[in-house]
Amino acid sequence: MDDSTTETKRTYCVVMNSEEQYSLWPADRHIPLGWRTVGTTGSREECIAYIKETWVDMRPLSVRRQMSQSDAA
Repeated sequence: MDDSTTETKRTYCVVMNSEEQYSLWPADRHIPLGWRTVGTTGSREECIAYIKETWVDMRPLSVRRQMSQSDAA
């Protein structure tokens, strides 16, 4: 089996860090420190589609908070 076949059959999960930045991670591996699963698993394409639909504001959470505080002042 070549790498492209392995990649096609691999299951991924969507993970998010404390700054609400998303990534996908192989489902059969331990989630790295600082990241947590968001409950979505599937093929690479399915996980990327979820991330594209969900992560509409690419700014880290700390930046969004700072900007909203500046707007309120």
